[in-house]
Amino acid sequence: MSLKAIHIVFVVASLILTAFFGVWAFRQYAQEGARVDLLYGVLSIVAFAGLLVYGRYFLKKLKHISYL
Repeated sequence: MSLKAIHIVFVVASLILTAFFGVWAFRQYAQEGARVDLLYGVLSIVAFAGLLVYGRYFLKKLKHISYL
């Protein structure tokens, strides 16, 4: 497995983690109403969007390198 493939795996894992954390934080905010949970949810969405942009940039930059 190449460094490119491993990098993609970690970016995808980070995307999944931030998505689940954001959903959890928003659900906690809905139940308890703590503003810090709302902040965590919003920051998770921002991190998710940043990871998406980074992932696209990475794939475009290294499209000439194989996955193996």
